[in-house]
Amino acid sequence: MNLSQAIEKVNEVERNVVAIFHAMSILNFDGETIAPKQSWRGRGEAAAWLSGQSHALVTSPAMQEAVETILAQREACDRVMIRKAEEFHEMLEEMLLTPPEELAENERLLTEASAVWHEAKIKDDYAAFAPYLERLIDMRRRFAQRKDASRPAYDVLLDVYEKGTSMAMLDPFFELLRKELTPVIAAVTEKPAPRTDFLHRHYPVHLQREFSDRLMAQMGIDRERCAISETEHPFTDGANKWDVRITTHYHEDDVSASLYSVVHESGHAIYEMGVADQLQFTILGSGSSMSIHESQSRFYENIIGRSEPFCHVLFGLLRDIFPDQLADVTADEFYRAVNMAVPSLIRTEADELTYPMHVLIRYEMEKRIFAGDVTVAELPALWRELYRKYLGVSVPNDRQGVLQDSHWSSAMFGYFPSYAVGSAYGVQMLHVMEQEVPVWEHVAKGDLTPVTTWLGSRIHRHGQLLTTREILTSAGVDPFEPRQYVDYLTRKFTALYQL
Repeated sequence: MNLSQAIEKVNEVERNVVAIFHAMSILNFDGETIAPKQSWRGRGEAAAWLSGQSHALVTSPAMQEAVETILAQREACDRVMIRKAEEFHEMLEEMLLTPPEELAENERLLTEASAVWHEAKIKDDYAAFAPYLERLIDMRRRFAQRKDASRPAYDVLLDVYEKGTSMAMLDPFFELLRKELTPVIAAVTEKPAPRTDFLHRHYPVHLQREFSDRLMAQMGIDRERCAISETEHPFTDGANKWDVRITTHYHEDDVSASLYSVVHESGHAIYEMGVADQLQFTILGSGSSMSIHESQSRFYENIIGRSEPFCHVLFGLLRDIFPDQLADVTADEFYRAVNMAVPSLIRTEADELTYPMHVLIRYEMEKRIFAGDVTVAELPALWRELYRKYLGVSVPNDRQGVLQDSHWSSAMFGYFPSYAVGSAYGVQMLHVMEQEVPVWEHVAKGDLTPVTTWLGSRIHRHGQLLTTREILTSAGVDPFEPRQYVDYLTRKFTALYQL
């Protein structure tokens, strides 16, 4: 096979694989949102078949030869084709680790486990989900063993979501967070809490939906390319930049919960919609890595969304729709309320200061799971123990404890650290952005265009064409420097609470 034939073959397989991924994306989104509860039975079979088709395409002898040909002659190829070949090579290696029949069975398991988790969470029934969790852990343990038996299983899984990440890198990072932030959290909890009663008045869901539309417009979201739906656990799914979908969960007695989940998921959506046109319908047409993706969602949610200037903008939007609920509230009270730092149970609703401790807990649990130090039956008790240890809170039930996140039902072991690493990357990006753009002058006016434009040119447009390290370098960001993240949180909450 010559180089021209190899390129043609890769492009042919890519077109088909991307179409399959699109179909599986829609199946997943439908299953998580509006599909009937029992629909997982047929959806699991469809997902298994689609996965098998993708597996056959990528692992065919002709495709393997094509990828090897391109990588052997990379000097004669452009950057896009080299990166496609690299991504397919990695995909090929991982697919060959799992027999086709086992891959199909895994897809069935994932579909069924997701459905069981939803029911188990609602009913606070960990026992119903535990057998599936056992199988999911075994599935990922087999994968890690096959991929690299010389490394700890959890290191292999961390590397799936963030190339080059390991426990050796993350242990010092989380230790820094624990050491530096624990005293700040303790000092904050000794201060008088800000007023928050108004966040928990009655906020009808139909009006919250109207607010979400206003909020997405304020953030510059093109609604002809981005839809919003509702689900148990908010997430974002993007088939391409013209079809991005976010979800939220409305609580009539907590208006801030959905508000900030919409801002967070919109950050993911802005990233997906900002990937360059030339990369669309290719395997490079999505975000670079999980930590970079989370850096964007948490940048909009916290650095911008919970900043004093933008909180004043948000308060104006809220008061237009909820005048009675907010009649006796000031913009400053709203700013302090949505930045209230207090140890809590739910990660997705945690404040910016205590949030890293939630991630640390999951990191510690996953390390123990894959080291074989804890059984599935022991996980609820370990969850309660670590929440007491790191956050000083008592977990009343499994629904608010070990069942609260959807990630394990999707076998996403190794993903959680991306939230904390991404938060740190976001602060580093802000440091560079502030030197080049009058960020807060625009944000105070409710204009996020300069922020999105800067991120679009430095981060979003590259998709997976660049690695995480290359993305950071292109943005003018130094290699991973968590000290800036810790200093940012310390400064912000010292000022908020007058420590």
